[in-house]
Formats: sequence, C-alpha cells, structure tokens
Amino acid sequence: MGVMTNIELANKVKDIANNYKTLYVYGCFGAPMNATNKNRYSHNYAYNEQSSRINKIRNASADTFGFDCVNLIKGVLWGWNGNVNATYGGARYASNGVPDTNANGMMNYCTGVSRDFSNIQVGEAVHMDGHIGIYIGDGLAVECTPIWKDGVQITAVGNIGRKSGYNTRTWTDHGKLKFVDYISSTPSNNNNTNNTSTKFNKGDEVIINGPLYKSSNAATPAGNAKNKKTKITRIASGAKHPYNTTGDLGWMDESSIQLVNNNPTPTPAPTNNPGQNNFITGNYKTNGTMYVRTGPGTNYTIKKVCQLTPDGRRNATSSNGNADAIYRAGTVFTAYEIFNNAYGVWARTPSGYVCIKGASGRVYCTKV
Repeated sequence: MGVMTNIELANKVKDIANNYKTLYVYGCFGAPMNATNKNRYSHNYAYNEQSSRINKIRNASADTFGFDCVNLIKGVLWGWNGNVNATYGGARYASNGVPDTNANGMMNYCTGVSRDFSNIQVGEAVHMDGHIGIYIGDGLAVECTPIWKDGVQITAVGNIGRKSGYNTRTWTDHGKLKFVDYISSTPSNNNNTNNTSTKFNKGDEVIINGPLYKSSNAATPAGNAKNKKTKITRIASGAKHPYNTTGDLGWMDESSIQLVNNNPTPTPAPTNNPGQNNFITGNYKTNGTMYVRTGPGTNYTIKKVCQLTPDGRRNATSSNGNADAIYRAGTVFTAYEIFNNAYGVWARTPSGYVCIKGASGRVYCTKV
C-alpha cells in the first residue's frame, strides 16, 4: 500500500508549483523561510553558502518554502502540507516508510524504469543524472530547479515534445515510485472525466454514511461520515475506496454512498434583486470579512490560515497560522466553481469555499 495514489501525488506537486511561493534550497524538503530556517539553510551546504544563494535565501519571504528536486518528492511523501508554522512545512523527516535518498538513489525505489516515454504514466518519476521530477500528464512535469523560475515549476517533457509557454527539459528515464499506488493505466492531463465503469459520476449529489480513508487504497479508515450531503468530485477507478467529495472529505467505498434524487421538484428562483441571482465563475470581492471553509456550506469546518494559499494568507485578518481563516473586507478572489444549495451560493476558490450569497438572500460578495 502506497502513501498516496499517483493522481494525488501529481495533483499535490502541481498545486505547489501553481499556488505556493517556493525557492530552490539545496537539502530542504519544504521548510518555510523564517529567520531560523534561513540561518540553518544558509550554512548547511556549500551550494547554499554561495553568495548568490545566501542572498536569495535571506531575501525570501517567511511564506516561501524551500525545496530541491528530490526533496520536493520526499517532502510531499513525508506529509508536507504548507504549514508555515511547522519547521518543515508539515513534513516529518523519513516518515511513511520513505527513506532519505538523493535523486539517483530515488530511482532505485522505482519499478518499470524505462527510456521509452510513450508509455509514461501520471505520477511517475522523471529522471536524469542528479535531477528528478514528477510527470503530471499532458507532456508536462513538475520539478524544482535553480534555473528558470528558481523553485518548483511546471516544465515540458522534451522526450514527448515542446509546449508553448513552458521551458523544456529532456529526461533520461522514468519509473513508478514504490511508495505510490498507480491506479490509472494511461496518462491523463486531468482528473475531471467521469468514468462510466463506476456507479457514481463526478458532480453527483450524494449522502455519505461510512468510513473515510486518507488515500484511495488505504488499509484502515481515518474517520467516519454520517448523513453527510455532498458531491462526488474525484474518482480513482480501480481503487479500493474510489470516491472523494467536495472539500476533500476523504476517500470512501461505493457502499457508503447514496445518490440524492437527481430530479427534484424545481424551486422557483427568487425575484428580489435579480441582478444578484445569476452568479457565474470569475473574480469577486468580499463586502465584509468572510470565513473560508472546507466545503460549500456552513456545515463545513472553517479552514486555518496555514491551510490557505500564499495569496490567501496575505488577505487573511490574522497572520497566525492556527487562527480561523477569515478574509478581510475588500479581498478579491477567483471563483472556479459555483455551488447553489440549501446554504446559499458558494464559490470554490484557490484557498477554499466562500459564501457569495447566504440562504437568507444577503449578498456577501460582489462580482468584479
């Protein structure tokens, strides 16, 4: 049993590349660049002691996380979660049965190592002498390197072909990490396509009663849900616990899921303030302070500041990572998806879920 699935690994490193401030710091597996860590990593390796690297480390903001190539992979597998208040961003050294090794050594923990990139699968390690990354699909990989953007970044896999808008690296070989469960037999550039071989589809509104698992192939449950109304958002076809739902509730069995009536009696739209009823994706501004939650409703828990993206943390009312996540009035965020339910109208944002319009009809956020 792996630490996570290949899809989870690919999504995690992609999230780090897209949503976190990072800097290439040799020997670092996700430590935030606070004063203590800046001092530690400025003096632990000759590479970091170069004047150019010391200056970059010293000038990094406290919400910047340090990684190098193989330590990006190890950090994620060791549990990194972007906690700016934890010494290593939430990672625990050499945990989860994943050893401390270098880029070349990591390939010794891979199976199916090949130089034929026509059969590469999402979540595989891509490797060249002294350097390693993770394939995320669609001809792209995530790697941490001091060149180009000097941190965690998405690049084109030259063995597959160049892609407009991306720097290109040609790798030597690739392989499946033994710490990862590979649940999809073919590459994919996303995880959004409904799988017709499963009973439930993405977007299905469901009620959950049963155990919840940290990964789709975990042996033991990590929690339990009772009469939880939510939506299917991810499907890991062929896995032991193939479904996950809004707010990353947890992975669950088919037997724990009940489909909500897909053809309810239509409810007439409210007629007051018609200009505020048709909410669409895009940018919104909070009219006052607003909680950021783990799902689209007040029945979901409020996130902590440390769980927000770097931009989200900058717009929080508190800098304490353990404080409730509350956006300041006037915060502008992007709504990637709109949910209209019994709790009002909610937006899925990069940091979490924000109420746009309450069940009472009060509008909390304005389209900009």
